[in-house]
Amino acid sequence: MLWPENRVSPGQVSPAVVDDTELEALYAYPDDLDRAWLQVNFVSSTDGAVAVAGQSAGLSSPGDKRIFALGRDLADVVLVGWGTARDERYRGIKSTELRRERRSRLGLASVPPIAVVTGRCSVEPDSPLVADTRVQPIIVTTESAPADRRAALTAAGADVIVAGDERVDPRQALVSLAERGLQRVCCEGGPQLFGSLIEADLVDQLCLTVSPLLAGGRAGRIAMGAPPEVPRRLALASVLTEDGFLMLRYRRAE
Repeated sequence: MLWPENRVSPGQVSPAVVDDTELEALYAYPDDLDRAWLQVNFVSSTDGAVAVAGQSAGLSSPGDKRIFALGRDLADVVLVGWGTARDERYRGIKSTELRRERRSRLGLASVPPIAVVTGRCSVEPDSPLVADTRVQPIIVTTESAPADRRAALTAAGADVIVAGDERVDPRQALVSLAERGLQRVCCEGGPQLFGSLIEADLVDQLCLTVSPLLAGGRAGRIAMGAPPEVPRRLALASVLTEDGFLMLRYRRAE
């Protein structure tokens, strides 16, 4: 169960539960969007590790998974880097009764597509991302990616977006998604993609779960890459807690 932080105090036994309706309102995208609006979703240990044994699942909790699923339910498209998609064994997003009901009520397609960012077009045509999906996957790549790989993915049914010459241009990628009517963008990592989005100052909201673990080891941080010219100031929008986990939501401060 998830508890609003301002309802929790030491020794409090029965705080009010945040139900699905409250969560949906809390995490809703802005109305009347005229551009791609980017939310980033991450979990980390208390000491900043992005993974345990190479995957984020070891840091998660039922409440974190609930918010993660909600992010997919409210989005037009899920954006993810190829390294994360490969390591976390991504495939097409599945339809559930709750997802169908929620997305139908909100006027969204039954499931959102996954857009995979890969500068070298490294996704194989028989990958579960392409072969095991209910909707057309999107591959975001570069002009310099091998033409035969791009052609093979197109032939396999993927929508291949070229955004940049040698390196994927995240701003151009978001514009291309918005041109397809995909304005509510939920990014699920990984650190290099998040770093490029920070560098380009494109992050509108960060949903960060802090796990009550000291993971140690050699795991990286949630964002890696060149820094922006000026660090982006964020405003704390909401705090939820569950069994020592913190679910923090930050929005860009204009």
